Amino acid sequence: MTFENAIAILDFGSQYTQLIARRVREGNVYCELFPWDAPAKDVLALSPKGIILSGGPASVYAPDAPHLPKYVLEQGVPVLGICYGTQLLAHYLGGSVARATKREYGPADVEFVGPDNPLFGTLRSQVSTLKVWMSHGDSVAAPPPGFEVLARSANSPVAAMGDLGRRLYGLQFHPEVVHTDRGAEILRHFAVGVCGCAPDWTPGAFIEQAVAAIRERVGTGLVVCGLSGGVDSAVAATMAHRAVGDQLACIFVNHGLMRRGEPEQVVRTFHDRGMRLVPVDATEEFLGALAGVTDPEQKRRIIGERFVRIFEQEAAKLGDVRFLIQGTLYPDVIESAATGRDGAAVIKHHHNVGGLPEDMQFELVEPVRDLFKDEVRQIGKLLGLPHELVGRHPFPGPGLAVRILGEITWERLEVLRDTDAIFLQELESSGWYDRVAQAFAVLLPEALSTGVAGDESKFGQTIVLRAVETDDFMTASPALLPHTLLTQVSTRILNEVDGITRVVYDFSTKPPATIEWL
Repeated sequence: MTFENAIAILDFGSQYTQLIARRVREGNVYCELFPWDAPAKDVLALSPKGIILSGGPASVYAPDAPHLPKYVLEQGVPVLGICYGTQLLAHYLGGSVARATKREYGPADVEFVGPDNPLFGTLRSQVSTLKVWMSHGDSVAAPPPGFEVLARSANSPVAAMGDLGRRLYGLQFHPEVVHTDRGAEILRHFAVGVCGCAPDWTPGAFIEQAVAAIRERVGTGLVVCGLSGGVDSAVAATMAHRAVGDQLACIFVNHGLMRRGEPEQVVRTFHDRGMRLVPVDATEEFLGALAGVTDPEQKRRIIGERFVRIFEQEAAKLGDVRFLIQGTLYPDVIESAATGRDGAAVIKHHHNVGGLPEDMQFELVEPVRDLFKDEVRQIGKLLGLPHELVGRHPFPGPGLAVRILGEITWERLEVLRDTDAIFLQELESSGWYDRVAQAFAVLLPEALSTGVAGDESKFGQTIVLRAVETDDFMTASPALLPHTLLTQVSTRILNEVDGITRVVYDFSTKPPATIEWL
């Protein structure tokens, strides 16, 4: 899809880069992330009206430091540097960057100085100082020629700078994090006020463009959709159905790795919506292929390949099918390092991105590839999908296979299904289900844990419960569930699920941990 109003964000390695994209989109302006060293043609294909340079851990004067691509300034569009991005502008345009006398990590107060400017807009007339979030060891000692200081802090004499004529700006602080007061407003000022983007990035506009793009890409061809029953594939399928109608066949593969009752619910929901649904029970095939496999990456690849092979078999029965619709999301693409940078670190291969065989016969169509999870939910509501589907917690394509550490067997799957069902039931009955973004159980390897049953010792397995709070699934915090709730869940699991003798709760944040364990 193409967008007339778009911002390009170059990622220099900041842990906050994805948040920049979220805040820009919250201002109803479309944006995309690119590695800082992505080919110029890839970035400029977006026809960006402005470019944002993210923060990063490097020092601009280090020999191997990421540099400022030449095309950034050659385009004549507005540029906003954030933290390391600001230091790059200063370094390349004749200013100076130096090691800060005192590193700033955490909250700081900045004072507005210098002329009125469109980056801060009316904010200056409303407040004289702003509480912001700093995270840097270097800082701009002197701005480049043509730049004026727009804000300063006790430790950063150039907390913000700008060349108003060339529409080049730099912020030493991070406007994208919630710890910076009115930071999203500053990013919106840049995108709309400085770059001139129309704030037309809305769910309704996206649906229109996505449906038109699917229709143009597919033409009169036949399409299959890999339907899992989650919100991502459901939204992708619904938009495809709106675009091409009966040209679409939704293939639902029950791989035996789903949660309790989900296969039946998926079939019922999509039959009720009038979509052409082809249910396939391939439980024995998947479990046979996974027998003895413990490596999580191998699990993902096996499941991804099996899915596609089954799609191919079922599609062959339908006719000449060229296209496969998938519910790949933007975080899937980012975490699988599929944004184009050679040698980028792969966090993990997502089923929708890294698990597909190279000789796949279909052409992929990914209608929600550019969206974050909360954006998909908004679109799902607008499409009229039921709340129990739109509000369902995310579930990975490989299903419970990546929530079982160690070998996958039918017995271990049943243990995890029972455990997961108890956890979700208790969250729903206590009102916590909609208050957390994702909750699930993990079954640890079959190293036995000592327990007591009556007056006798008992050996069993360990369950980990995990529930997180997040807006974008790029960062996450553990949900601080009440002790009484966790105790109730643990008691039920230990009493009702055979073979479990210990239940623990995961308090890890993302980063450094991922949300899923595997």
